[in-house]
Amino acid sequence: MTNFSDLGLAETILRALKTEGYETPTPIQAQAIPPLLEGRDLLGIAQTGTGKTCAFATPLITRLLAYPEHPRPKQTRVLVLAPTRELAAQIGDSFRAYGRFAGLRVATIFGGVGFGAQVQALSRGLDVLVATPGRLLDHMQQGNLRLDGTHAVVLDEADHMLDLGFLVPIRKIFSKLPKARQTLFFSATMPTEIATLAGEMLFNPVKVSVTPVAKTADRVAQRVIHVESKRKREVLVELLQKPDFSRSIVFTRTKRGADRVASALLDAGLTAEAIHGNKSQNQRLRALEGFRAGKVAVLVATDIAARGIDIDAVSHVVNFELPEVPEAYVHRIGRTARAGAEGEAISLCDHEERDLLRAIEKLTKQAIPATDLRLDPNAPVEAAPAPKKRGGRPQNGGRPANGARPANGAPAAARPAPRRDGQGRPASRSHAEGGRSQARRG
Repeated sequence: MTNFSDLGLAETILRALKTEGYETPTPIQAQAIPPLLEGRDLLGIAQTGTGKTCAFATPLITRLLAYPEHPRPKQTRVLVLAPTRELAAQIGDSFRAYGRFAGLRVATIFGGVGFGAQVQALSRGLDVLVATPGRLLDHMQQGNLRLDGTHAVVLDEADHMLDLGFLVPIRKIFSKLPKARQTLFFSATMPTEIATLAGEMLFNPVKVSVTPVAKTADRVAQRVIHVESKRKREVLVELLQKPDFSRSIVFTRTKRGADRVASALLDAGLTAEAIHGNKSQNQRLRALEGFRAGKVAVLVATDIAARGIDIDAVSHVVNFELPEVPEAYVHRIGRTARAGAEGEAISLCDHEERDLLRAIEKLTKQAIPATDLRLDPNAPVEAAPAPKKRGGRPQNGGRPANGARPANGAPAAARPAPRRDGQGRPASRSHAEGGRSQARRG
């Protein structure tokens, strides 16, 4: 069995990995780290949850340490581009964690927050900069950053970048990078546009592929519940009130839909937060932190917002609405059954969504077990059967996200409870956000 110590990483990195509880590398880490330490370009086909951040961050930090150089003002030695604020923040946190003993300067910049602190960080010079394309271009155009001294660049979730319309900004950013550089390119899928972009940006790359997009997570038990559209909220509440739903993500197609569903769950006494592009950055970070800490049992998300969620111990994913793009289904259910845990994915499908379900089954090459509540409206709502154990257990030992367990054995976070604010006082439900969708820029 390969160990991190066999891969050639710096001793300070190995210490940090041990502190973080890492023991053996995942397949993408074992395959990607050695060629990246040699300075090779890399094309990685990998989804979130495969360990790809560690796969690129640890060798890049090792190379920074091997070639010590004081960061120059308004420059960065390594640049990482991410499609969303949440993903950028998490990648930045990962670089800080893996480089905790390396004394590196790491900064994260994205839209939705003020420029002041970002300008200050850039002015000092950085070893690693993690950024979203829109805000990065803003800083470049204002003269706050130059890329002519950048040695390595990472383009993460390239397919999602294109979905968000970042192709032109990415080309502008890459045009300012030195031709002699190390380039890393990650994408969950490889449509023609992505393959063309990779061909332009990479030189003789090593190719690493793990978990093809059509392969759904082995540890995820899947179930479809056929239900009339008007009954979906009722069925969702009944599901989420079950004791084993300790930490759940519910997916909707639209931002307004996410707000409406979160509001309905709050009315039912569940702790829930919506996360989508119309929320402020502070609102989104607070919702994610509450979910991660177990203070919020249910996160209601759109596909775009969820692409930045990388949280272990999610017990259930519920598709309140099926996605219009079948690949999104695979991304959604991949939010559970992470880090060796098992999970369940339940899809509520109404009459209008039957074609979407067929497209998902065609992509994943499987028929998803189904229950039809339209035939018997009084039938109990059952979750998917637990998948067979394949060794290991959920990282939280099967307990609720906050580790609490009431006397009757049911996870506290899953039971209906009065809504309270951060001080424990009863809280009133906030109304769904209105207004037009704001344009997203980095």
